[in-house]
Amino acid sequence: MSELFHSPAELKRMAAAAALTAVPSNCRLGLGSGSTAEIFVEELAVRVRQGLQVRCCATSERTARLARSKGIEVAGLDAFEGLDLTVDGADEIDPQLNLIKGGGACHLREKVVAAFSARLIIIADDSKLVDSLGAFRIPLEVIPFALPLVLREVSGLPGCRSCLQRRSESAPVLTDEGNLVLDADFGLLTDPGSLAIRLSDVPGIVEHGLFVGMAETAFIGTQDGVRILERA
Repeated sequence: MSELFHSPAELKRMAAAAALTAVPSNCRLGLGSGSTAEIFVEELAVRVRQGLQVRCCATSERTARLARSKGIEVAGLDAFEGLDLTVDGADEIDPQLNLIKGGGACHLREKVVAAFSARLIIIADDSKLVDSLGAFRIPLEVIPFALPLVLREVSGLPGCRSCLQRRSESAPVLTDEGNLVLDADFGLLTDPGSLAIRLSDVPGIVEHGLFVGMAETAFIGTQDGVRILERA
């Protein structure tokens, strides 16, 4: 192990810089949301100033504002016929590169942009690696009208320990689409794919934070350098 200790922010920056090697010139690039994705935007801006040509689509208004402030071209999803690559963070990553995302309440747009991309790359520090998903509660984006139904249906699913509305101080957390966010605790998951299907079947859930079989590669910052994980 290196004698120099890297902070979590430094590990994220190491992962972000490594992921930039996968971004070709003239790339149609999806930009994720959250603290790690914002570090990637900062690193990308340096490369853009050095001449890298990219056109980007952001997964949140916050990311879009940051990217534009750094001189990066950002357009809406309707400006593209598809994206070559999306780089995003994650709250948990299992050995199969299944993910829990949505701690920043952006998982709907994140999943849309990821699905629109030929490839999804995840960047994170090694604290996000887990043997099984589920210590982090699963975010659910829910239309306000459906809140009572979703609370009832999700709470009744096998293994659900709790399903709580996310709040910031005294106000409900709202997404960029104006929807509510719930956090569902199912404990450690033995079959995230099956739970993903069950959650998708609940009327009123616009999207959940389980990303199953979507990520292709993960760049993980560790004290010993950057690990590159590939989905089997």
